[in-house]
Amino acid sequence: MNTTTPRSALAEKVARAPKAELHIHIEGSLEPELIFRLAERNGVRLAYESIDALRAAYAFTDLQSFLDIYYAGASVLLEEQDFYDMTMAYVERALADHVVHAEIFFDPQTHTERGVPIATAVAGIERALADAERRGLSSKLILCFLRHLSEDDALATFDAALPLFDQYSHRLIGVGLDSSEHGHPPSKFERVFAQARAKGLKLVAHAGEEGPPSYIYEALDLLKVDRVDHGVRSIEDPALVTRLADTRVALTVCPLSNLKLCVFDDLTKHTLKDLLDHGVAVTVNSDDPAYFGGYVNENYFATIDALKLTDAEVYTIIRNGFDASFVTPDERAALIAQLDAHWHAAPAR
Repeated sequence: MNTTTPRSALAEKVARAPKAELHIHIEGSLEPELIFRLAERNGVRLAYESIDALRAAYAFTDLQSFLDIYYAGASVLLEEQDFYDMTMAYVERALADHVVHAEIFFDPQTHTERGVPIATAVAGIERALADAERRGLSSKLILCFLRHLSEDDALATFDAALPLFDQYSHRLIGVGLDSSEHGHPPSKFERVFAQARAKGLKLVAHAGEEGPPSYIYEALDLLKVDRVDHGVRSIEDPALVTRLADTRVALTVCPLSNLKLCVFDDLTKHTLKDLLDHGVAVTVNSDDPAYFGGYVNENYFATIDALKLTDAEVYTIIRNGFDASFVTPDERAALIAQLDAHWHAAPAR
């Protein structure tokens, strides 16, 4: 007997809708099965004896408890083919969810500290994304700095990556800031972001997930970011909400991640709908889907159900993803045309 709860008509419509994903850490898409395959291929000894034991460790209490396992999982990535295989596994999931454009984060410092050159990671990821493009998934790549490390380390990473920004200028288009917020405000990285800005790169930063609204102000005013990743605590500052709405600086929200990391103890308490009601350009994304229980469609389904989103609200969220994408105006118009053709041909009942 099939005991699966049927999805609503709106969820079915969303499932097939063309959409963008703007907040996906490629290392966070490493499923346990692939971690174990790569560990065996590369002779890496894991701290977990089985796939089930690894999955059982995904009981996170905060961001740091997740990061400890996240970095351990990434330890299996050593060769270009490993990065290709990881990225292609995400591509298959994205295509299944009808993602037509993705802007993907990667963490070079996670790998360089293990002796894996940045060029190795980028070459493997690029090869997979080039293959994906031939199958209808356009993409960009964003190099992220680990905020728990020093800015000097970030500056050295940026300097080492400069030739790659030129070599892969069609794909590697920006820098970001991730890892634990506590004690690591955006202002810590003002110099490296200034260098990236001078090079004409796009700028994003995680802020206002666990960190306070003041971190979002720093990301906007000191780092001068084009988008804010997460930003869910901006609702605590009405002036900030108004500013975000007026300037159309998008928030790349990751609902299931926020739930899994205890940012909210119940998805019905999530601030996404309140932010949307105030005119903020919120988007829905999966963050680290292998660890947080869902790729982008699952994030939409859960959010629609928890927050009772309407057809018009969901359309706006998906449209926000295309509006906030780092693509040309012509590319954006084509992506939105795809969405509109689907949305008006497949009304929710």
